[in-house]
Amino acid sequence: MSFNYRVAGYVKLAKLWEKNKEAALSYHKRYYKEKCDKIPGWILQGVYVDITGQKLIYKRPQMLHLLKACQNGEVDCIAAQTKAYLAANSNPEQQKEALEKMADDYVKLDEAKYKKWKEKILQGIQEL
Repeated sequence: MSFNYRVAGYVKLAKLWEKNKEAALSYHKRYYKEKCDKIPGWILQGVYVDITGQKLIYKRPQMLHLLKACQNGEVDCIAAQTKAYLAANSNPEQQKEALEKMADDYVKLDEAKYKKWKEKILQGIQEL
């Protein structure tokens, strides 16, 4: 049995890339297209690139667009060249642990903390 996964690429770049935005976008779109073309069952749904300098998820517009696409059932999997794009607000040496903790926290949510976090994310999505 084979599966198809609707994959979206995500990139978080430093603010200094703003000057070369078109080159950065072109490169990353090509990178993810080539990557998805090589992996059976991966269908590229889009590439989301934030050039904001923001570490917090709810302050990154393209991350919010990506989460909205996931929420709407348009994306099954998020691909990133580095886990740093997804765990930007953590110490580089602790990013793997930060991602594992994020997943663990998601499963064992403190309902009040989760509601506050989700409210920020949903507010950001609504403001798109």
